[in-house]
Amino acid sequence: MRIAAIKELVSRYSIDQLIQAEEALLDEREPAIDLGPDDPGDQLTHISGALDILRDVEQGADPKAALRKFTQRVRNSIS
Repeated sequence: MRIAAIKELVSRYSIDQLIQAEEALLDEREPAIDLGPDDPGDQLTHISGALDILRDVEQGADPKAALRKFTQRVRNSIS
């Protein structure tokens, strides 16, 4: 997981665009948006993180706080 890649997706794409890209990857198709050079597994992780953050922002969260909340959940799931 690369935080920079997630932040890039959050800043460039809408929730709908990310959902479409996620569906394309799951169907083993080429997404319509640029997801960077990472492998499809990492791309899915980045999309999932970006969607989580954007949904928090949509509900009124500060983007930086939403990012911190997401990364904290990831850290907690690992430990």
